[in-house]
Parts: sequence; structure tokens; C-alpha cells
Amino acid sequence: MVLEKRWFQTLTMFILIFLLILLISATNFIFDPIFKYMGAVAIPIVGAGILFYLTKPVMHFLENYKINRVFSIIIVFLLLILLGFLISTYIAPIAQKQFTNLIDNIPKMVSGAEDIITYWQANQNLIPPEVNNTIDNFMSNIQSHIESAMSFIFGFVSQLIGFVFALVLVPFFLFFMLKDGERFAPFMTQIFEKKKAENIRALMQKIDDALTSYIQGQLIVSFCIGVLLFIGYLIINLEYALTLALFGMVMCVIPFLGPFLAVIPAIIVGFFQDPMTGVWVAVVMVIAQQIEGNFVSPNVMGRALKLHPLTVITLILAAGSIAGFLGILFVVPFYAVVKTIIVHFYKTYQGSKTNQDDALI
Repeated sequence: MVLEKRWFQTLTMFILIFLLILLISATNFIFDPIFKYMGAVAIPIVGAGILFYLTKPVMHFLENYKINRVFSIIIVFLLLILLGFLISTYIAPIAQKQFTNLIDNIPKMVSGAEDIITYWQANQNLIPPEVNNTIDNFMSNIQSHIESAMSFIFGFVSQLIGFVFALVLVPFFLFFMLKDGERFAPFMTQIFEKKKAENIRALMQKIDDALTSYIQGQLIVSFCIGVLLFIGYLIINLEYALTLALFGMVMCVIPFLGPFLAVIPAIIVGFFQDPMTGVWVAVVMVIAQQIEGNFVSPNVMGRALKLHPLTVITLILAAGSIAGFLGILFVVPFYAVVKTIIVHFYKTYQGSKTNQDDALI
């Protein structure tokens, strides 16, 4: 019978899923409080999740020496507190001072840019009128552009304050993730038959491995690039070296496009300091990228995610237009998880053709 065919059952399942999505969208007033609650806890959960994947190897390392899990977690928290103390004592004051000096120096940079544009306009006779009109329009509205940039910065600061308040909950989530994280898979699969439960646990293990590879690898790679940039900026005597290196380290969390975004402020500062310094900044970034691409990434991340660069670029562009910076930040691990799920279900489907007991649906 047609009803017993696998393709018909699969098609019916997809139709029911789309109908469920349509029903949810039509009754969003019911789910809106749930989504708001999920949004409220998303930041501490994501923050704790990142720290979980970074600190889990340390906890397991301590457990290998017969240290109780709770004591291992306490030691992990003490190490995090020590790291935060060292950063706030030795790095944050220098970075804050350099950032303040950089902000105070922006009007001087803007004035220098105006002088360059004015000189360029006065000594060029072949500039099309449209270009001149565009430049004049920009120069006449430069104050409004600066005000818009400042309002964006203040808005970002207000969001950052809310983000900091949400981070207060991160230690609580992190503690229970480290303590009871391994119980999550058995708890979620206890309602399934033994064969299906093992299959789902295998899927969850693959997702865990993909997230571990991405989060640990990307953060370690970003840290290495930040250190290389800082050393390079010190060698070429670039002003605000620590602040610009920290900015580069943060930007390099974004796959593929991060290094290009990281070098833009440094090149601008370098050209205003000395045009040749701006060139040396680009050279430093190229050297750092070569070291990272040939030595750091292959050994840290390897090819665990198996993502083609064109796929990464497409994902970043699409996520940026849909969800902004947060979309760019999380689209690659999200895609890696979805890809892992699809590949696992496809292999399960192929295996179920020979053994019906292996089928999940």
C-alpha cells in the first residue's frame, strides 16, 4: 500500500511540520511570552555554553587525578577568577587608556582627513562634478555623521550594560552545565526504545563534537592572532597597539571576514601616524594570517567542520543581512549543527533500508 511506503510517510511528516509552523505563526500571541523568556535567558545560556566548552577539558583533566567533580568545578571557577583579576589588573587599564586617547584623537584625524580631501580637490581638475558634489555633501554633513556614530556608540553601550547584567547569571548556568552536562543526553532519550535512544545519543555526541571543535578552535585561533598582531604592532611602533590588537582578536572570532575587519582601524591609525606605518600594518596582518592559516588553524581546528570557504562567505552575508552582528557570530556553528543533524538522519535512513529497527521514524 502507498500508506506504508517510506517516501509517503516522510512526505506526510514534512507536511505536518509545515502545518505546525503555520499554526504557530497564526497563534504567535500564545508563544510570544515563551519567546521573550527564551530571549531573556539566551545570553547567560550562550555565555555559559561557550565557557562550558572551554573549561570542560580542564575539569576532565582534574578528574583524571581523582579530584571530585565539585572540587574540580570549584578549581575551574578559581582559575577563571584569577584570569579575570589578571586581565582587569594588567591589561584593562592600559587598553582603557589607549582607547580614551584614541577617542580623543578622532577629531584631529577627521580634521586631517578634511585637509587631505580639500587639498586633493584643489589640485585635481579632472574630477567629475558628481564626485565633487558627493564629497561636498559628505563634508557639509560630517557633523551629523559624527553625531549618528556617537548615538550608535551610546546605544551600543546601553546594550552592553544590559549584556553585563545578564552575564551575572552565567556562573550559575556554567556550574550546573559542568556538574550535570553528561546527564542531559540520557535524560532526553529515556522515553525512546533502546535502539533509537542509542542512535539519538550518537547524534547528540556528534553535535557536541562539532560545537567543541568550533568554539575551542575559533577562540584559540582568535587569541593567537591577537597575540601575533600585538607583537607586530609593537615592532612597528604603532600607537594604541594593545587596543587595536584586542579589537583584532575580537573581530577574528568572525570566520573568514574577521581578519579583514580587524585590520581596518589599525590601517587608518597607521596612515595618520605615518603613511609607511599603515603599509607595515597591512604587512603585519598578512604575516599573522599566514602563520595562523598554515600552523595554528590546521593543528587547532583541523578539518572537523569540513566547511567550504564559499559556504562560509554565503552564510555570513545572509546572516548579516537577516540578524546583524549576532547572526554573523553564530551562523557558522548553527550551520555546523544543522549539517550534522541532516547527515546523521540521512545515514540512519540509508541504514534503515537494510534493517527496519534502525529507523528513527
